[in-house]
Amino acid sequence: MSDNVARRGFLIGGLGGAALLAAGCTSNEPAASGPTSAAPAPAQASGGNDQPGTKVTIGFSAPAADHGWIAAIAKNAEATAKQYTDIDFKPVEPTNDINQQISAVETLIQAKVNALVILPNDGQQLNQVALQATEAGIPVVNLDRIFPDKLAYRTWVGGDNYGMGVAAGHYIGKQLKDKGVSNPVIVEIQGIATLPLTQDRSKGFADALKTYGFSVTAKQDAQFTVETGNEVATSLLQAHKKIDAMWNHDDDQGVGVLAAIKEASRNEFIMVGGAGSLNAMREIQSGNSVLKATVTYSPTMASSAIKLARLIAQGKGMSDLVENTVPQSITLASETITKENVEKYLALGFES
Repeated sequence: MSDNVARRGFLIGGLGGAALLAAGCTSNEPAASGPTSAAPAPAQASGGNDQPGTKVTIGFSAPAADHGWIAAIAKNAEATAKQYTDIDFKPVEPTNDINQQISAVETLIQAKVNALVILPNDGQQLNQVALQATEAGIPVVNLDRIFPDKLAYRTWVGGDNYGMGVAAGHYIGKQLKDKGVSNPVIVEIQGIATLPLTQDRSKGFADALKTYGFSVTAKQDAQFTVETGNEVATSLLQAHKKIDAMWNHDDDQGVGVLAAIKEASRNEFIMVGGAGSLNAMREIQSGNSVLKATVTYSPTMASSAIKLARLIAQGKGMSDLVENTVPQSITLASETITKENVEKYLALGFES
């Protein structure tokens, strides 16, 4: 994505999982023995937030579903909204056109929705319309690609791009160290090189590899598309007659990457993916693929964004936290899926 394709995040167990990731101390902590004074009480008992409350209208805007991850974002948002009788869900037509997305968000502002969930095509270019919503008294839940102005959103929820790189780097670094490989050839297939999220992923990868004394030999961006993934992988395979490890940032473009690898009949290296698609998980599960792991950036973040928007619009906090209001920022963890643990992640995967 020019921020044109959305990126990934990971959450388990709905809002309870988000709470655990957002804070180290929750209302589930056991009480200390002995007398207490002025101890804050949780906003509600666990699970109470799912009980029907004030009816709220939540507007939703995201890019067009031109690949698996984005399609899952929209599907998860709608499915979660339908779980609540007190949500009137108002999605606008998805688009990859910046001006059309701005216009669509403006219609939601004019409709005076109670909250907005926005995954912008480009956070910088949609910053102004998000500010308009905030100034109109409509809280904005900024999903994934962040608006540069903190005044433009009430809460941000998204994945840990730097953490994705770190997870991929540690997996590859440990595997190569355990095999006694020195001076390995490590190639990296990025999404879009100019995006901050891509740069964060690459920095995390380089920083983790450095702890093993390794570095990236070559990297190239593949635009988050299957076709370009195929072309870039073909080029890298031709340029390097022997490769020890490959990190592909995105499982959607990874469909093309894996096709190129199979076409070239190459299997001397290990590969790590990114996001947690079902097809990637099936490759890992088979044990017959160069793809040995993928690091999560799950579209379940959209489900959490809808839950957060509902709580904010109803003036509630997160029931697993002591605080009375929803946090300003929630960064979801990036986890490493391997053959050993893949079964527990299958339910959270998406089709590329």
